Amino acid sequence: MKAVVTRVRSASVTIEGRVNGRIGQGYLVLLGVGPEDTEQTAEKLAEKICHLRVFEDEKGKMNLDLAAVGGSLLVVSQFTLYADLKSRRPGFSHAAKPEQAIPLYEHFMACCRSRGFGVEHGEFGADMQVESVNDGPVTLIYEI
Repeated sequence: MKAVVTRVRSASVTIEGRVNGRIGQGYLVLLGVGPEDTEQTAEKLAEKICHLRVFEDEKGKMNLDLAAVGGSLLVVSQFTLYADLKSRRPGFSHAAKPEQAIPLYEHFMACCRSRGFGVEHGEFGADMQVESVNDGPVTLIYEI
């Protein structure tokens, strides 16, 4: 799995003119699923992201996690994280097929919810418009 995690003040995803998910402070997670990924991969990634300490404490140090600030997650499927960029036109054969990717995308979100976090999301395979007010900005890339 690959994830681009951005600390945000707010974020939303819109599909066909309708807001599908919206959060305040928290993480915008662009999530890509590869063909080798399993439920265990999703669980490990959820654990890492949910306990990531990148919110500032009273001394201005990145020391607080999502729970400490009452944050939420907006998770958006992003198969393009597995793009083959050898040519000018990206190929996507390295991304998991929907029949594998959708259950793992959903399992990742369930793992985050089971840790007590609010999780909003996009719609797998939809044409989505994502807006975010990045905080910092702080953006991290995970590859598990």
